[in-house]
Amino acid sequence: MTINEWLRLIAGVMILLSLYLAISFSINWLWFTAFIGVNLLQSSLTKWCPMMTILQKFGVKN
Repeated sequence: MTINEWLRLIAGVMILLSLYLAISFSINWLWFTAFIGVNLLQSSLTKWCPMMTILQKFGVKN
């Protein structure tokens, strides 16, 4: 899998996980969902995402 595929997978899993946690434990977990959304928005504008840097360090191919 490429970096973009990994990034989409990780973002999707994190969003679903935070929604589950918000429903099951505390509504405050939605702040984590909002953080992910803001990060996706800024990465679309700046072409830089912290998770992409981490994945590159793990050797994931472009």
